[in-house]
Amino acid sequence: MELRTAILRDDIYLQHITGDYHPESHHRLEVVCEMLQDEDMQDTFRVLSPRPATREELQLNHSPNYIDQVAATAGRSFCSLDPDTTTSPKSWEAARMAAGGVLVAVDRVMEGEIENAFALVRPPGHHAESNKGMGFCIFNNIAIAAHYARQKHLLERILIIDWDLHHGNGTQNAFYEDPQVLYFSTHQYPYYPGSGSVDEDGQGKGKGFTVNVPLPGGQGDQDFAAIFKEILRPIASQFKPQLILVSAGYDIYSQDPLGAMDVTPEGFAILTSLIMDMARSSCQGRVVITLEGGYHLDGLRDSVKATLKELRGNSILKGSKKEGKESSGTEKIIEKVKGLHKTSWSAL
Repeated sequence: MELRTAILRDDIYLQHITGDYHPESHHRLEVVCEMLQDEDMQDTFRVLSPRPATREELQLNHSPNYIDQVAATAGRSFCSLDPDTTTSPKSWEAARMAAGGVLVAVDRVMEGEIENAFALVRPPGHHAESNKGMGFCIFNNIAIAAHYARQKHLLERILIIDWDLHHGNGTQNAFYEDPQVLYFSTHQYPYYPGSGSVDEDGQGKGKGFTVNVPLPGGQGDQDFAAIFKEILRPIASQFKPQLILVSAGYDIYSQDPLGAMDVTPEGFAILTSLIMDMARSSCQGRVVITLEGGYHLDGLRDSVKATLKELRGNSILKGSKKEGKESSGTEKIIEKVKGLHKTSWSAL
């Protein structure tokens, strides 16, 4: 059997130690790695190994001074990049391998060796700005990957989908004036980091290429599905991305301690299915997912499993699960976002 879905993993990601009581602990990946030993998960994926991102690759999105600041933490028992973001002796290596790991996944997908991939990396990335780490994030793995895909694979249209509970301020800022990278985010608002209002929609040539869907909390599977179907899908069909990158945060899971959303593992399968449909219609199914947040260990394990099964075409969904009705509050938010963006996207 030809394996067309890959996972990227490495023990180095367990060696970024934040402490047992930090939400973004190495235990998050431990439970995912244990899940991969389940009988229905073994030997069903290509396994990719990461490489460290080079300094030049990190500089695609980060300032030399900031890279030096992180490099200086190597071997040191504890350093604080911001109140939420700490390093341990191996964090510099893990952060370089997280960024480089996503680049490996991009290369394999773009070269046609695999159709899609899930990079099981940490530290996460979408909050990291060009000149600072924040919100548990050191280097912005997904932003570096988008810059790299344009530079190495000469892509002109990349779609970044961010379903993390928290708005990806670093990713948004990296491409806010850039019409070649479309950034789409659903997130709880107002909440950390405070960005991501509806009217943050890009600037200059990038006007309309940032699409924020801020949510008050309590939204579940069908709410997110409706947002993807009614906003993201028509925009993606018009944008015609050549590659889809996903910042997959599992903190929208219903019992996550940091959030107030109500998404189940089936909900993550629905979102993955919708993304794969978009990818098949525009870019030969090319999808690279990278791990961001998600702090309920059982929820993270089950939801990543649902995502991986969807990627490989072994869906956990029954037909009825894919259909449903969003709440009236979500309907109003959808109409507000569509009203703002219909001048940029006629497909809305």
